[in-house]
Amino acid sequence: MVVEANELQTKLEEKGELMAAVSEFDEPLEMHLHDTVIDDGTVHIDLTDGMLTFDADEVVAVWHHTHSLADFGLED
Repeated sequence: MVVEANELQTKLEEKGELMAAVSEFDEPLEMHLHDTVIDDGTVHIDLTDGMLTFDADEVVAVWHHTHSLADFGLED
């Protein structure tokens, strides 16, 4: 399953952040609305130490990234 650039942009705008599996990377990438730009089929993620750029058609899956109280050891 390849995710189209416009679909990726729409999902990112709806959720504010996404996780993405990209075929050229072993680990999923975290994308946030404030640090990710998608233009002309290219994804640009502004990281603390540089810009990560890849083709949107390399994205093979996306999902909404969430955290729970348990993630932070705060569950009842």
